[in-house]
Amino acid sequence: MLAGILAFQGDVAEHAAVLRTLHVPFQEVRTLADLAPVTHLIIPGGESTVMGRFLILSGIGKEMTKRVKQGALSIFGTCAGAILLARKVKGKNAPASYALIDMTVERNSYGTQAQSFSANIAVKGIAKPISMAFIRAPKILWTGRGVEVMASHKGNPVIVRQGNIWASTCHPEVNGNVELHALWLRQAGMPAPHLK
Repeated sequence: MLAGILAFQGDVAEHAAVLRTLHVPFQEVRTLADLAPVTHLIIPGGESTVMGRFLILSGIGKEMTKRVKQGALSIFGTCAGAILLARKVKGKNAPASYALIDMTVERNSYGTQAQSFSANIAVKGIAKPISMAFIRAPKILWTGRGVEVMASHKGNPVIVRQGNIWASTCHPEVNGNVELHALWLRQAGMPAPHLK
């Protein structure tokens, strides 16, 4: 098994640091050849319209969707990644998304960069609340019946999953937390040994 981080743009280095802490083998993904051996893909935070365009131009978006439907790829999207995984996206200049989680999200719904904040979030399956950063974060407005809400903040879902596809509107990696990545990896079949 091999993890990958979509590395067109965004907080790639922060996710890489988490995977190193967890001793999980990984590589950066920019081409179809990079994606081929990857079984667990992280789509990081960043600019969703830019990443969405690269997903189309590289062919990774189409291949990623195909492999998810075959049960051959698990994905964890944070912030912009959550937007790209949603069935429907609201907001100005919304990118094309891949409908891999049955949810509606609104871009930049928590405000501007200057309105960014951190909050301690209780997550199903993690013993203690973890510190999450909300940076120009999207908001999950609606989830379908097949979507499990793993965490909420002030009544709004902020971490959800549908099978092996996970999405977080906030960033655990920015504050150096590894527990959420470890939980996703364990539940998607790649244990993080020292966090069992």
